[in-house]
Amino acid sequence: MIERDGYPPGVPCWIDTSQPDPEAAVRFYQGLFGWEFTDRMPLGSEGSYHVAHLHGKQVAAVSSQPAGSPPTPNWATYIWVDNAEETTAKVKEAGGTVLVEAFDIFDAGRMAMLSDPTGAVLSLWQAGTHRGAQLVNEANTWNWSDLNTRDPQAAKAFYGEVFGWVAEEVDLGDLGEATMWRAPGYGDFLEQLEPDIRRRQTEGGAPPGFADAIGWMSTMSADQFPDDVPSHWSVTFAVDDVDAIAATAKRLGGGVLVAPFDAGAARIAVLTDPQGAVFNVSKYQALPIGETDAATES
Repeated sequence: MIERDGYPPGVPCWIDTSQPDPEAAVRFYQGLFGWEFTDRMPLGSEGSYHVAHLHGKQVAAVSSQPAGSPPTPNWATYIWVDNAEETTAKVKEAGGTVLVEAFDIFDAGRMAMLSDPTGAVLSLWQAGTHRGAQLVNEANTWNWSDLNTRDPQAAKAFYGEVFGWVAEEVDLGDLGEATMWRAPGYGDFLEQLEPDIRRRQTEGGAPPGFADAIGWMSTMSADQFPDDVPSHWSVTFAVDDVDAIAATAKRLGGGVLVAPFDAGAARIAVLTDPQGAVFNVSKYQALPIGETDAATES
């Protein structure tokens, strides 16, 4: 178990979900992933912000919904930035929309919310005392955030200009090609935490440049997504047993949108919590050297 303490600029660093009934969501995710929660809002506040912990480390959060929020909750992804104002200026120049200008959240940090030119929403995080997820890629923690878009070319241009990401096509063998988001230099940061990470990834069959990977991009097809579903970011949690987690989610009042299936080295399912927030779960098994790996490790 390797604890994180901050992220390089341009790397996804945190996730949370705002829910109509946050206490019910806390009970669901506590039962599903074994998370323990602490409400970080000051006494007497109107809303709540329940930070989830696993093995004593911060992994995600569940909050109450702000007024005017969409009725169906979702999981939000935050990107680490050095300066929220400077990044929102880049967002506007690159054709995105700033939905919420940068503001302070007590001493935790400074955030802003944006929409890319394809309609996908995500947030920026300029850290104060809160320095992102402390534990990732372990069972029952956040693994990936991925962009599902109707206009991949516009997305490539936007994220390249704002965050310096590179969209790289990866051959996944029988699974076809996939688009991997790379943040150049991220692998060097990871090697400071795990000196053998590039060797392990190579031995696991990971594609070249995988150490820099911060997510994936998929093109939304009409047969998969109705026209009224906008481009969006999705989150994936690593688990030890995809089938067991799917069954538990259903027992706890959630839903199974896509039943567990195998995709190369990963077994995946698409689930919902009882209030409708969609998320993925995945179990990765390393492939022998020379075989292609669709696995995740951010």
